[in-house]
Amino acid sequence: MAATPRTPRGKWIEEGLRALSAGGPEAVRIESLAQALGVTKGGFYGYFANRGALLEEILDTWEREVTEAVIERVESAGGDARTKLGTLFTLAGSGDTPMTGTAAELAVRDWARRDASVAERLRRVDNRRMAYLRSLYGEICADEDDVEVRCFITFSLRIGNHHIAAEHGTRSRAEVLELTRKWLLR
Repeated sequence: MAATPRTPRGKWIEEGLRALSAGGPEAVRIESLAQALGVTKGGFYGYFANRGALLEEILDTWEREVTEAVIERVESAGGDARTKLGTLFTLAGSGDTPMTGTAAELAVRDWARRDASVAERLRRVDNRRMAYLRSLYGEICADEDDVEVRCFITFSLRIGNHHIAAEHGTRSRAEVLELTRKWLLR
């Protein structure tokens, strides 16, 4: 009889992030994840000592994906600072993935409101993102205040855009976002 292949570690992390995105850290339950993956929960313990270890790995993976992996993608695409910012805007506006999507972002931010260690991690992530934005805007703006304002607006749009329900007159949301992008890159 052939051995049943193990569910890869990354699948547990992905499914854990989906659960986190849907219901917060309380929704990340080993039995529920195993059921969603169509496996027994025994395989979980081959990778993780306990639920807490999985939650840490989910946060580690999320942090890496929303900081260094994004920066690597932008940098590998090349170009000057405006081109890199354009690439970054495109990545941020493209289809959400479980790791980098809005639901995951908001779930981690909500969790950080109740957990000091998650709040510290989120601060580190936000500081890394802002530092990268400053490095790019700093190449196209001489005024430090202008750089900071552009960074803040860019970052605020990434986090808050999905919460704004306002209409834009005759313009669509996509048109307003494109106008904002052009304004930021002027």
